[in-house]
Amino acid sequence: MTARQRIAQWLHEPEVLVALAALAGVIAGLVLAALGQGTAANAVWGVVTGALLLPLTWSVVRTLLRRDLGVDAIALVAMAGALALQEFLAGAVVALMLAGGNALEAAAGRRARHDLEALVARAPTWAMRRGHGGEFERVPADAVETGDVLLVRAGEVVPVDGRVEDVPALLDESALTGEPLPVERLPGASVRSGVLNAAEAFQMVATRPAAESAYAAIVRLVAEAEERRAPFERMADRYAALLLPITLGVAAIAWVMSGDPVRALAVLVVATPCPLILAAPIALVSGVSRAARKGVVLKGGVVVEQLARTTAVLLDKTGTLTVGQPEIQRIGTVGDATPAMVLQRAASLEQHSAHVVAGALVSAAHRDELRLDQPGDVHQVHGEGIAGRVDGHAVVVGSADWLRACEIDPEALLAERRADDGDGRGIVLVGIDGRAVGLIVLADPIRPDARAMVARLHEAGVTEVAMATGDRRDVADAVAADVGIDVVHAGCSPEDKVAVVTAMREGEGRHRVAMVGDGINDAPALAAADIGVAMSAPGATIASETADAVVMVDRVDGVADAIATSRRASAIARQSVVAGMLMSFVAMGFAAFGYLSPVAGALLQEGIDVIVIVNALRALRA
Repeated sequence: MTARQRIAQWLHEPEVLVALAALAGVIAGLVLAALGQGTAANAVWGVVTGALLLPLTWSVVRTLLRRDLGVDAIALVAMAGALALQEFLAGAVVALMLAGGNALEAAAGRRARHDLEALVARAPTWAMRRGHGGEFERVPADAVETGDVLLVRAGEVVPVDGRVEDVPALLDESALTGEPLPVERLPGASVRSGVLNAAEAFQMVATRPAAESAYAAIVRLVAEAEERRAPFERMADRYAALLLPITLGVAAIAWVMSGDPVRALAVLVVATPCPLILAAPIALVSGVSRAARKGVVLKGGVVVEQLARTTAVLLDKTGTLTVGQPEIQRIGTVGDATPAMVLQRAASLEQHSAHVVAGALVSAAHRDELRLDQPGDVHQVHGEGIAGRVDGHAVVVGSADWLRACEIDPEALLAERRADDGDGRGIVLVGIDGRAVGLIVLADPIRPDARAMVARLHEAGVTEVAMATGDRRDVADAVAADVGIDVVHAGCSPEDKVAVVTAMREGEGRHRVAMVGDGINDAPALAAADIGVAMSAPGATIASETADAVVMVDRVDGVADAIATSRRASAIARQSVVAGMLMSFVAMGFAAFGYLSPVAGALLQEGIDVIVIVNALRALRA
């Protein structure tokens, strides 16, 4: 967008138009006053004040009807007082200050939301899908279904979640992860919608329709984040209930001691609490924007404040502390079979399966540069295994019971199992041409950044980092020891995880708990925690919808990023409010003793507003 386009867009904002109209009125009055037309000048300033006083009055009335006292009440009293005392210029300056503050808030909020809006603007709308004749045709992204083969050309955005099919893909994932360098995804590897193809065209197989893809989830989350209002804004309104009587008291004392009602008006004008109106929401929305740059979507300022106050973090294991995708640990063979032959035949057959183990075998085969053949006569039973023909050979892949059902004796392979193969690992057996030939051991590896993430949480002031998993105690303890977890809860059902969250919140520690998970079974605990944080992963849609924050990057240290960003944004919000209020109180003192006129007080308050807004925008920076 060019500078001219930005200015044109800015001028179409209603807050900006109102501020420009108020500025024009103030300037017109000053010109008339300079020409000796004092009556006309006062009339113009009075119109400016009254024009903004009417909607402000309605806003304050609506606030009072909600049994609340908004921070606008002091501005209302100041403007009404200026009209009553015929201090028309002071009233117009207060009106300009209020209109200018609203315009600055709109501009700052727009700047803070820029990163979120950039995510939404990249939402894919179409795809190149292979038709029945083998030709690729352009179709709406919503028309893509699971299993469709798509072509992603150079410079295009990946339209749906899927799996790389033919050649390695070089992808720019910075829009989702914030990482500036392109990432290579080998055939068989998963790719997420919304990333950019940074090299040659590649083909992919859709694994989820567009409505269920990662990028569609981001768009929904951003929309929800836009609608949420931060409790700090309501806190500001409640603060006004204390600020208003203090201001009125100081103004009354100044009036009584001096006998001059204009001095009381000066106190009201300089006390107009724009720092409360502007600083907190801008800082918190800036925190939301900053988190988005790091690949974490926070659903509004309320989440920023809650994360900032987190004292305990409860982590799921699978998909959170671990990768959530199995990897081959070893391949055992019997007879004259070799590991490469076992993997090549098994992976060729598994190309027709959508099972998570299939993806692991195909990815490993591509990584080892094995040639994969197209299978035929494929037959699969969910939860048991798959059978078919590969290069003229009958191949069976699955459990021991599945091999027996296919009339293959698995005992020779079962004898090859080691003691450590059962330590949280999965076993896949392979039979070829009627005999058992291979045993593939898979495990879910711990994320490489998990230990650093736990350390960062402790450094940030989180006093307890716990883990809740449905896995066995020995497996859970091994993972916890490796990454530095404080407390382990093993063998947990979804109901048990909710009970753990409740105990942490209501027990001896009385923690504010952030629950981190990735699966459907984590959704109840995410909802029960003070803050639910979902790791975005295939199948994690329900968890993402339940959670208050979603880590879109494939790194668990996004959790630490979210908490650190939230604490900084919340601290800046409070700093801005406190600094602005202190400056206003000092100015009130000068006004009470007659050192500030109403006009000078209004101009000084405008300067205070600019200071706190600029300070609040620091939350956008690292």
